Amino acid sequence: MKYTLFLHSDESAMVGVPPEAMAQIQGAFEAYTKQLIEAGVFVATDWLQPSLTATTITLKDGGRRVQDGPFSATKEQIGGYYVIEVADLDAALDWAEKCPAAHGGVIEVRPSAMG
Repeated sequence: MKYTLFLHSDESAMVGVPPEAMAQIQGAFEAYTKQLIEAGVFVATDWLQPSLTATTITLKDGGRRVQDGPFSATKEQIGGYYVIEVADLDAALDWAEKCPAAHGGVIEVRPSAMG
């Protein structure tokens, strides 16, 4: 079964992070990605531009409405995701727990509707 791990974090916490600390953070994610690949559960990943670069669209109320920026003002934004293929939710939660993003944010684990 495929699961997507949505990595929610507070974007403002990354403002002014020194290059050395950023390199450590990137290294932690590279190590995590390598673990997923070596375990044979890795499907895909991507990192997203800040939420201020987002554009939302809706057709509610009978017409197209386009809005710059994120849909809702929240403290945490989706900064990236991993798609993994594992046996069940318990296995997906085990992998989510190992993700570096779990230490400073929230990881939403959602099963794929396509299997």
